[in-house]
Amino acid sequence: MEGALEAIRSKNRGEPEFLQAVEQVAVSVAPVLERHPAYRQARIFERLAEPERVIIFRTNWVDDAGEVRFNRGFRVQMNSAIGPYKGGLRFHPTVDLGVLKFLAFEQVLKNALTTLPLGGAKGGSDFDPKGKSDAEVRRFCQSLMTELYRHIGQFTDVPAGDIGVGGREIGFLFGQHKRITNQFTGVMTGKEPNWGGSFIRTEATGYGIVYFAAEMLATRDDDLAGKRCLVSGAGNVAQYTVEKLLDLGAVPLTMSDSDGFVVDPAGIDREKLAWVMDLKNVRRGRIREYVTQFPGATYVPAAPDSENPLWDVPADCAFPCATQNEISAKDAANLLRNGVTAVVEGANMPATPDGVAQFVEAGILYGPAKAANAGGVAVSGLEMAQDSGRVPWTAEQVDERLRSIMRDIHGQARRAAAEYGQSGNYVVGANVAGFVKVADAMLDEGTI
Repeated sequence: MEGALEAIRSKNRGEPEFLQAVEQVAVSVAPVLERHPAYRQARIFERLAEPERVIIFRTNWVDDAGEVRFNRGFRVQMNSAIGPYKGGLRFHPTVDLGVLKFLAFEQVLKNALTTLPLGGAKGGSDFDPKGKSDAEVRRFCQSLMTELYRHIGQFTDVPAGDIGVGGREIGFLFGQHKRITNQFTGVMTGKEPNWGGSFIRTEATGYGIVYFAAEMLATRDDDLAGKRCLVSGAGNVAQYTVEKLLDLGAVPLTMSDSDGFVVDPAGIDREKLAWVMDLKNVRRGRIREYVTQFPGATYVPAAPDSENPLWDVPADCAFPCATQNEISAKDAANLLRNGVTAVVEGANMPATPDGVAQFVEAGILYGPAKAANAGGVAVSGLEMAQDSGRVPWTAEQVDERLRSIMRDIHGQARRAAAEYGQSGNYVVGANVAGFVKVADAMLDEGTI
């Protein structure tokens, strides 16, 4: 395995997030490769870490002042062994090839865990929608889709939203695709329900994270009722994590954005959550405004070093829903010192390797992203099924299927961990279960 990793490192220099993801999975699946020589002979792991296709292109657009602007667009089509490529589009200044390869690699295993026939991909642009007018965002989305449309399709690659790509952006992207191709197909997910979208898609990632947490707690005869919970982020995932925590009787204490975080000792109730949703989704404001509306709360600016004071607030459970590597080794130690017994990941790879190691060694319930936050892509898969059948399902039907899928993901991870002598280790379980499904499909399909 070390030889394979060295070759991967050599090929992907300057891509730390991607290498971090690959190395974490390698540790988990090394025993699988030892037990199954056919995987080694076919170089399954090395091939899994090499994208099937990478598309990079320039996206030109004109701002409201009439100035010509341009950004770089990407689509990383990582693996299609079990189905068409599936994964979000991210619009953020930090987007680069290494970040997208990391996300696409994680997406392959995550999608495999959903039980749905979905390959893995990721894409986006270094375009920042923050501070842009609707007209500027529309012009950018139309320009990006004018190039991207030739590389996607309902049986090829079905993008969705991600950071910076919400309902507004999905609408502009889908509309341009329809305009160019003269086809109304299920080429994107995250659409509004009145024109081909699925109920619960917006809520799915956040809801799924909480459902996964409930399944983990149940293994210890516990539940979320009364649990004090830390949530980072204030976007879509964080908002609906808070909403579902409230449904199950928990007490969310925090939310954050890139400027800092708020901690509300009384808990973020439904009224406060509705205010945050209006702040973030409609007014596009900053979380620091929360304390002017709810003076019982405290606002803490973002720390300049590697320690995030949000993770030093005493609580029972933590739900990192902001971005990768937001929990450092110091943060993990603070969480454990303050008595947190469950960490469930909403963002992709939000804990550093040292942080993950501390959680696993401490024996707390730790739900890695590729298992815990798979609810979003699961409902995207359900949206694809509804598009193909031209039959919409009710919100109750979708939510029931979502909870069933999260229960199944939890079961797969537990069984795989136990099979390889790591009972209760959801990191190993999720990596192994996802890897074996993809590896078997790659073997069946031959060297292509």
